[in-house]
Amino acid sequence: MTTLKSKLQADLNSAIKERDELRSSTLRLTLAAIQKEEVAGTSKRELSDDEVQKVIAKEAKKRREAAEAFAQGGRAESAEREKAEGVVLAEYLPKQLSDDELQQIVAQAVEEAKAAGAEGPRAMGQVMKIVNPKVAGLAEGGRVAGVVKKLLAG
Repeated sequence: MTTLKSKLQADLNSAIKERDELRSSTLRLTLAAIQKEEVAGTSKRELSDDEVQKVIAKEAKKRREAAEAFAQGGRAESAEREKAEGVVLAEYLPKQLSDDELQQIVAQAVEEAKAAGAEGPRAMGQVMKIVNPKVAGLAEGGRVAGVVKKLLAG
């Protein structure tokens, strides 16, 4: 068992013992998503820590989107629950890049793309190809794309 998955399992066990309903239900759903990913495809396999982290990131994104949808629908209580679950999942993800750090990385990538001859909004794809490997797991794709668009626009 991978170390991150075993940490999730251990934290689930302690949350159950402490009767922490929010934490235990969130970890249960996350472990179920990991298990589902392990059995998807032609054969069962053990996920690496990186793959487990991607599943956790996907689950956290689902919580953010659900919280927004509930908030827009006027269901504040459900939105708060989703936000709280997102906070629990954030503990297992690497620290996200700050806006300044992300801006610096994107600015370097824009310079690299310009040096390669790409300019203006059409350079978006080339810049994203340079930026994505550097920020994988450290910044959400929508945030990255927004900064890239802003810097390419001038």
